[in-house]
Amino acid sequence: MKKILVLGLGAQGCAIAKHLNEHGSVERLICADYDQVLAKHHEQTLAKAIGLQVDANDLHSIVTAAEGCSLIVNCLPLEFNLKVMEAALTVNADYMDLAGPMEDIGFVESYKLLFSDWSARFKAKERVALVGCGIAPGLANVIARESVERLDSCDYIGIFFYDGFISKRFIPFWWSPEVALGDMMYKTFRTENGQIVTDIPFSRPIMMKFRGIDREIRMVDHEHDEPVTMGLLAGQVFKGAKNIEFKYGGPQVEMSEYLYKLGMLSKDEVEVNGSKVVPFDLLMKQIPRAPRFEQEIQAVIDEGIVQDEGAFLVRLRGKVNGESRQIDSYTNFPGLKDAFAKAKMTHESYSTGQCAAVFSALMAEGLLAEKGVFVPEQLNQSSRSYVIQELAKLEITIDEYLS
Repeated sequence: MKKILVLGLGAQGCAIAKHLNEHGSVERLICADYDQVLAKHHEQTLAKAIGLQVDANDLHSIVTAAEGCSLIVNCLPLEFNLKVMEAALTVNADYMDLAGPMEDIGFVESYKLLFSDWSARFKAKERVALVGCGIAPGLANVIARESVERLDSCDYIGIFFYDGFISKRFIPFWWSPEVALGDMMYKTFRTENGQIVTDIPFSRPIMMKFRGIDREIRMVDHEHDEPVTMGLLAGQVFKGAKNIEFKYGGPQVEMSEYLYKLGMLSKDEVEVNGSKVVPFDLLMKQIPRAPRFEQEIQAVIDEGIVQDEGAFLVRLRGKVNGESRQIDSYTNFPGLKDAFAKAKMTHESYSTGQCAAVFSALMAEGLLAEKGVFVPEQLNQSSRSYVIQELAKLEITIDEYLS
């Protein structure tokens, strides 16, 4: 029986903790956050949980909370990743997170570091670290690997996420606004002709048509892990794919682009009537946070939903027997009302959190035989099948279209 630490109890950490609380191989769940009230809430509502306050800036604090744990699930912002990984090695535990790169090191540089030095350290301890395990990155990588196995060669991988949800209550992001806007203003990555290249935020806009949506959607390049990890591993697991991109669209992207162009995402001081102001800090003071507790989510539903639509597409192009093929994989998951009815979660928590929960269950069951640091596209066939089958039980399914 396993003792597991879930560190960070925001939207995704909450979903993961709920899932692991019901998992048969989990005996004890340590739910830790800097917010002591939030930690105690989980202790009171989850049968297997102990709530602890942890300061993730302090390695000793993390290590103390993780003592005796076989797995640490890290749901904190990216800047804490290496410290939590260090804690996992200190207590001899496996490790999982929802996104791998550290922006201060650099996306490409941090993944190279993980695949080399950190992988060697986890191997030496006979432990495994699985990084980037939500819906995207995470399930997107598994889908891409599943699709590429059906091709003789691969030329192109595109990941497209359109979030068209609008509620009457203004909630621009259904996860951390600070993380969301930080991602929006960061440089973008793509693999182009076999090389990982960068570009400015909101670059290369296109209009796209998605199945089930009766109009074209504006999509732009967005900072994300997949073009980096897939580009680095193209020769190993993606049959030489040379062009890989991630594009994002929806009301929150449009709002963020306007804020970026206005300079409101800047973290540099500006003078306003004789006072020094950081635009991003002002924005964080004003922007509403995503609802976390059941009564908050219910209030949003009661006020009304204006639009609940979206699309999550993974597209591969390549060849089979010398002929060109395209594989489109659409992921289906519940909208806000259905997600809340099923699990008392938001649609965002459900999609990303349940994907992460299934990856954590995969690790809790000890199904990963190899040791070191890995990303989801490196999982073997049986592990990929486990993820897809377990998600289907949670009504997260994949429709595939061939052309």
